[in-house]
Amino acid sequence: MESQRSILIIGFLLVSFFLFLEYQEASSPQAQQQAAQEEAIANQSLLDLDTIVRNEPGSELSNGAPSNLSTATGASDVPTDIEESEATPIAETLTNTSRFVDVRTDTLHVKIDLQGGDVVQADLIQYPVTQGADDSYELLSPRNATLYIAQSGLAGTNGIDNAQGRAIYQSPSDAYVMQGQDTLRVPLIYTNADGLKVTKTFVFESDSHTVQVVYDIENNTSTPLQMRQYAQLKQTLNDQSSGSMFMPTFRGAAYSTQDERYEKLPFDDMEDGLRVATLGGWVGMLEHYFVSAWVPPQEETNTIRARLSGNNAIIEFIGENKLINAGETQQISTHLYAGPKDQAVLAELARGLDLTVDYGFLWWLAQPLFDLLKLIQSFVINWGLAIIIITLIVKGAMYWLTKKQYESMAKMRNLAPKMQQLKDRYGDDRQKMSQAMMEMYKKEKVNPMGGCFPLLLQMPIFLALYWVLLESVELRHAGFVLWITDLSVPDPYFVLPILTGASMYLLQKLQPMTIQDPLQQKLLQYMPVAMSIFFFFFPAGLVLYWLVSNLVTLVQAKMIYASMEKRGIKSR
Repeated sequence: MESQRSILIIGFLLVSFFLFLEYQEASSPQAQQQAAQEEAIANQSLLDLDTIVRNEPGSELSNGAPSNLSTATGASDVPTDIEESEATPIAETLTNTSRFVDVRTDTLHVKIDLQGGDVVQADLIQYPVTQGADDSYELLSPRNATLYIAQSGLAGTNGIDNAQGRAIYQSPSDAYVMQGQDTLRVPLIYTNADGLKVTKTFVFESDSHTVQVVYDIENNTSTPLQMRQYAQLKQTLNDQSSGSMFMPTFRGAAYSTQDERYEKLPFDDMEDGLRVATLGGWVGMLEHYFVSAWVPPQEETNTIRARLSGNNAIIEFIGENKLINAGETQQISTHLYAGPKDQAVLAELARGLDLTVDYGFLWWLAQPLFDLLKLIQSFVINWGLAIIIITLIVKGAMYWLTKKQYESMAKMRNLAPKMQQLKDRYGDDRQKMSQAMMEMYKKEKVNPMGGCFPLLLQMPIFLALYWVLLESVELRHAGFVLWITDLSVPDPYFVLPILTGASMYLLQKLQPMTIQDPLQQKLLQYMPVAMSIFFFFFPAGLVLYWLVSNLVTLVQAKMIYASMEKRGIKSR
């Protein structure tokens, strides 16, 4: 196996990998919705959710979806036994401070709509839009063009969110600020003429993007009441950018069940709908570095649903039916996460939620590499240096594979004259030619796959590191040195891509050009140039990793060649 040919193989594998990512993104498996799940869904406790009020005057289901659909709720936006009675766009009413509660902590700035008690805006205070900007990253948004909100409520037979509309809450204050305390509680109160009182409390913790939503239900009526909680995430389909071919990132929904720890659900697949009954589970909306998720009680059976409503994608969970006897008080709770893809926090919050940091099919290899990278960074306090060190560690650990690869390639080159003799002797007799080649390999103790096999073993590690550097929010706005102030974006002056292309050129020149085919020779000559152009669009952290890897390979190649020459193995 010629060394130049192995470079072509690397290029081919890389292009094939990126094409595979595009294919995987386009044909991501839809959630299984077959017999076992349908049987679980069809239990008696969920029957009241199948009632749909389709002929309610003024409802969306009877009159069609209204224009400018940016309502706090909608007929198809909440459990199916609830209709929307008011269709006022949220964005048009944000100036009405009496309708919204403004909450600010050290990590979140949110607005809560008193109509339904929905979180209609969430800014991540510790994450600016761009590096050095004053504006915080807006994860949840009420605007029509970027609609993305977290809704929740109480449905069911006696639910306060029903065919007549959403519950209208009252708040003791229209603004809350966390100042010095570890916990901030924001209570919303609903009462009706029959004696039912519901206090919906949002519990914010210091240095946390997790919000607990607690319902205290006081049944002061003379009859027992039945209701269940639901929570959903609704996002517009207008802006669904998902990176590029060389930087593919997923934007869509995701969920977890008892059987599947993590299942992605592209918006296109939501058109067919989804309904799954499961113990525990969670639902979420994903983008490159951030995630929002509802996490219901993990010890209860919940129903997960997903669908499209007009120009919006919706994923939700519906909890168990609760019976509140007359004179009793009962508490129901859930958790809302709105923040960065912090694996440690997400893993503690719910099983499989940390997998939203999507390392693909190599997650089992990428996660320990990320843990190692994070450990190194904790000592060197610089993500660029951490990338350099982990590259040195990985390349050092794989030195024996690199050595086997280069030695095998050298032996194959040394057999080239004998190979030509066999071709001259047997001509077109392929059977005899093949037999003679196998005898020669056996006699010379050469494995014809020896140059390719080590390369294939190394590829998973390289690709896992690629995903770690692409997906980890820790690298967002992380600086390195000099002009590289953000490792998550391309090098602004293209210095790293050019140096990487130069290192590839030196690697190529380190080995003689033995390929005779003119087309292959040209491909090899222009490979560094082509790869440099690709690297112009890669995040600086990825290019830094590739550059260091090439430089280490250059040093290793020199050492291996010197060792082979001492042992009498011709290396060139």
